[in-house]
Amino acid sequence: MALPESLLQLVTLLKRLPGVGEKSARRMAFYIIQQPASFSEELAASLHGLKDRLYECSQCGNITDVDPCAICTDPFREKNILCVVESAEDLLSMEQAGIYNGLYHVLRGKISPLDGEDLPPSEYERLRERIIRTRVQEVIIATNPRVEGDLTFYSLLSELENLDIKISRLAYGLPVGGSIEFADRITLHAAFESRVDVKKSINKRR
Repeated sequence: MALPESLLQLVTLLKRLPGVGEKSARRMAFYIIQQPASFSEELAASLHGLKDRLYECSQCGNITDVDPCAICTDPFREKNILCVVESAEDLLSMEQAGIYNGLYHVLRGKISPLDGEDLPPSEYERLRERIIRTRVQEVIIATNPRVEGDLTFYSLLSELENLDIKISRLAYGLPVGGSIEFADRITLHAAFESRVDVKKSINKRR
């Protein structure tokens, strides 16, 4: 049975969301049209102008509706520790786990040769400048334990290792090929507590 054009358009749009296939998109579309009209109106109102109400924090790159974001302006945060994450979703997972009380730095991308993605030079400069300006003492590189995360980690390390700071990486309590976004609190806590001092490890091998 062919779907009505308006319903097909909704399914097509929903399929563009990450992790949503044809069946999931159809299921969501049918759920939406079976709800009272008020639900569709509220959903449309929430989406309308969303890009105008949310933007990147000018300091850390987190998604926020105030600039600087609440994390960057929190006076109780440890200002000398910086956790570098791949995305705002990873930052949110860290916050919900309640395992870290320093500041964050959200990368605008990652290195993924298969997808043709790379970190622009401005990203390295933005991170270095922030580390120097705010006198950061430790940088925790919390990229995901995947090939892309490893490539991003080593690229960042080569750019930062000449700075007089501690550089550490989350321990491999995180499953290889997994994602910080979906890790549970206990796993994230173990990865943080057992993080590796990367510069010290490199110096031992030299």
